[in-house]
Amino acid sequence: MNAPQLASLNRLLAGLPDLLPMIEATYKDVHAHPELSMQEIRTAGIAARHLADNGYEVTTGVGKTGVVGLLRNGEGPIVMLRADMDALPIREASDAAYASTEASVAHACGHDMHVAWLMGASALFALARDTWKGTLIVLFQPGEETAQGARAMIDDGLFTRFPKPDIVLGQHVMVGPAGTVAGSAGPITSAADSLQIRLFGRGAHGSMPQASIDPVVMAASVVLRLQTIVSREVAATESAVITVGVLQAGTKENVIPDDALIKLNVRTFDAGVRKRVLAAIERIVNAEAQGSGATQAPEITPLDRYPLNMNDKAASDRVAAAFRAHFSAERVFHSGPAPASEDFGCFGAEWNVPSVYWFVGGTDPAIYAKAKEEGRVQELPVNHSPRFLPVLHPTLATGVEAMAAAALAWSAVV
Repeated sequence: MNAPQLASLNRLLAGLPDLLPMIEATYKDVHAHPELSMQEIRTAGIAARHLADNGYEVTTGVGKTGVVGLLRNGEGPIVMLRADMDALPIREASDAAYASTEASVAHACGHDMHVAWLMGASALFALARDTWKGTLIVLFQPGEETAQGARAMIDDGLFTRFPKPDIVLGQHVMVGPAGTVAGSAGPITSAADSLQIRLFGRGAHGSMPQASIDPVVMAASVVLRLQTIVSREVAATESAVITVGVLQAGTKENVIPDDALIKLNVRTFDAGVRKRVLAAIERIVNAEAQGSGATQAPEITPLDRYPLNMNDKAASDRVAAAFRAHFSAERVFHSGPAPASEDFGCFGAEWNVPSVYWFVGGTDPAIYAKAKEEGRVQELPVNHSPRFLPVLHPTLATGVEAMAAAALAWSAVV
């Protein structure tokens, strides 16, 4: 970030203290009223009204509940900022005064924070039009948790209904000291494939296993054998994760059921590794079923898929330079790729424009430092935990500042 850009950023951010009460109130409101994927009607309405009040051209219902705002401010680059809106089917276990009012839905991944950040950044750019030139695209995306939202918006004409951006920017709150940002060039979040596997046996009385083809034993063997894929078929220099999250069979302890259900998730950072791992899963599942004398071949059904999220090298370097100029080098870290997955990468990859995605710390710095000193960082509540709750300050301000700094690294300054 050059001196004129930094000066423009400082002028733009001068309005942040006055906006922080609104940003905090929005965050608490969205946190207390979470909505599941592709059902973000209330949240989308809040975002749309906010953009309209700040002079944006607003389009709602993009990809069902997505919201797109355009702020045209003269000749200059086109910059897109994205936030996801959906919550998770989880019962919140925090003691926050603004905890979820929904019994089994919670913002346990931080998308409420993302909404608040983007609302804050969009307001700053509208209020300080004399500091930049160009066009800002503000996108509130549904359905990230189910890998539906980005694709739904694209299929609903995103690429033809709105200007093509020069850069696509996004961020995510994660465990880490609040007030810090982190990222890297290249792969930043993993590809992910979720599969459902149904194994077929033959039911019988629990006292007469010889009359059965036991799908419980079959499923247990599959689960154990799947663990050997990473340990024996993926090189030490490569990376993959296979997690079985669901194993269901039977309804009573003395009844051998007819079938068993497995749901699993695969994370990879390389297309070749992904192909080999998925092929190995299919091979093992079919072999175990055949070896057990299954009554029919297993059913292997894809559930969802997230693409590998790649940060453009030159664009990442520009964002990192902007962060170091604004935050200071002590608050900017190199993270390397994260095993979490995101559909954010669809926008840049399919629009054929560079994209950059980074992380913002949301953990109380003192708590994080103590946990690190004691070797307990892994015990801190992470995203998707019912106890995950970012500290409000300085997380709220840091996310808004990061979005503004990254965007102004492209925008023409005044």
